[in-house]
Amino acid sequence: MEKETDVIIVGTGAAGLFCALQLPERKKVTVITKDEVENSDSFLAQGGICVLRSEDDFDGYFEDTMKAGHYKNNRDSVAMMIRSSGEIIDLLLKYGVEFERRNGELVYTREGGHSRPRILFHEDITGKEITGKLLAQAKSRGNITIYEHTEMIDLLCKNNICYGIAAVDSQGEILPVRAEHTVLACGGIGGLYRHSTNFAHLTGDGIALALRHKVQLQDVNFVQIHPTTLYSEKPGRRFLISESVRGEGAVLYNAKMERFVDELLPRDVVTAEIEKQMKADGKPYVWLSMEHIAKEDILSHFPNIYRRCLEEGYDVTKECIPVVPGQHYFMGGIQSDLEGRTSMKGLYAVGETSCNGVHGANRLASNSLLESLVFARRAALDIGLGEIPDGSENRETGHMLKKVSAAQEPEECLFQPENYRDMKKLRQENRELVQKEIERMRKEYEQQHNHEIKCG
Repeated sequence: MEKETDVIIVGTGAAGLFCALQLPERKKVTVITKDEVENSDSFLAQGGICVLRSEDDFDGYFEDTMKAGHYKNNRDSVAMMIRSSGEIIDLLLKYGVEFERRNGELVYTREGGHSRPRILFHEDITGKEITGKLLAQAKSRGNITIYEHTEMIDLLCKNNICYGIAAVDSQGEILPVRAEHTVLACGGIGGLYRHSTNFAHLTGDGIALALRHKVQLQDVNFVQIHPTTLYSEKPGRRFLISESVRGEGAVLYNAKMERFVDELLPRDVVTAEIEKQMKADGKPYVWLSMEHIAKEDILSHFPNIYRRCLEEGYDVTKECIPVVPGQHYFMGGIQSDLEGRTSMKGLYAVGETSCNGVHGANRLASNSLLESLVFARRAALDIGLGEIPDGSENRETGHMLKKVSAAQEPEECLFQPENYRDMKKLRQENRELVQKEIERMRKEYEQQHNHEIKCG
């Protein structure tokens, strides 16, 4: 593995791959992932990707996103995401992504929290379709090199300037990877939880390193629980039952087979009602029924869900399935602006590990893929603009850009391999750092919220 590159990107999900593809092809781009390249949560996304269908829907889409986020969202981020959605879809189509069509026209579905259908999808494996096509494109680019089983263990930084990362490669060698720009696209925090839809190796590595190097974080207490994951007593990742199933007519029943909630309410509201019902029933799950969805629609729109449930012994065309809430998405993360820039120079964060406030306190269904792609592209464009002369102004953002050179600081000041000898201890410390910060910010948020209530 090379020890010097133009851009190092940590993560092979939708955000990391899309960022790599949007960078100028004259730049040498190195992408790493700590597991196999397909084992990112982006490949697991079932429902779809939102898009602004017409100008008439802007206010409705904006309000749906704000309402789902309990109005804790950054309004500028929300507007930027929505306004950029059409361009993103055009790029995906250019890369060969296929969305559901009828008579040649794109089909839109609706999910919880949406006031109208505005979600494009590919069966119930939209994330796999999008991310798989992005991966194929990245592999075809001569300037992009991808390394699997390569783990970021530290940032190479000094005086609040990032010069790259320290990594452990597939052979167990600890080495520095110097870069003019570093992009963290390393996903969420599901590996910190007992019940999660995420891959277990996603443990908030970027968040831990941000804490170690005092990079600004935001809203790390905002952790989304998905209301419907397939209940199982088996260990391991929980299988997600997509929001779009309820969007197409599936209903939730309690132990007496009585409907107890409006299934199209935002995720946190549905989750709270399910947890309340499980407690009342004395059961570790509730029932989800697809009885109102035609069998042919289940087999065409949700074939993956149908197959997976069959493996667990449930035929969703004939019977209810048990579902339970599980940790699903991380709305907080490393604070970033509309160009993905963090509080450390030369360091960018995009995707689930970042937080520009677009989701607020609770993500609206199918906004995750769109948000990742919009701001990954903006980060890439900003990095491309970094080649302008030192001290020149980027007229679009007003940001004073200065090219970071790895030669500006002696290597020995940044890379100290003796700090990484006990990897097991280092990983455990990182997990504990993230967990403690989530809990600290949760308590701080609750205290502030209670204070606001008392003050009227």
